[in-house]
Amino acid sequence: MKYDSNGNGKIDTVSYMDGAVVLRVEIDSDEDGKVDRWEYYGADQKIEKIGFSRAKDGKEDAWSYPGADGTTTRLELSTHRDGKSDRVEYYEKDRLLRAEEDTDGDGAIDKWETYDGERLASVAFDTMHRGTPDRRLIYGADGTASLEVDSVGDGHFLPADAPKAITATKAASPRSPRP
Repeated sequence: MKYDSNGNGKIDTVSYMDGAVVLRVEIDSDEDGKVDRWEYYGADQKIEKIGFSRAKDGKEDAWSYPGADGTTTRLELSTHRDGKSDRVEYYEKDRLLRAEEDTDGDGAIDKWETYDGERLASVAFDTMHRGTPDRRLIYGADGTASLEVDSVGDGHFLPADAPKAITATKAASPRSPRP
């Protein structure tokens, strides 16, 4: 079904349907001939996800997932614009809580961000490709930053400038079981 949403004689919305059931709606909001918003509907006829083109070039490269209250709960981004999500942001009441990213394109998360309100609180990295972070930057509210290291891979971080004896003791201690 084609529709002229603003009545100017130009089709800007196309609905794809299976009988009376809406599957997807494509919208060209700026009427430049390129779709810039895709709405995907579930069997209950509620929006499951909204795709959009961040560059407004007709290429879908981000997807927003609304919660029951209509606010965004998750945002997936294709930072390389190849249709594959490599960054996922998690929201609560439209506020960014955390993000996960595959920065090297190997299909595994290797960067984790946490937020405290509007402020980036920490960024952790998996530089050893073991599936868990081994480096973490902690950002203070006053603008300070500190580096922590998990040299063993047990989830226990120590300041990067910790004395070698502490790091050696940690490496020699048995690992605690993970939940």
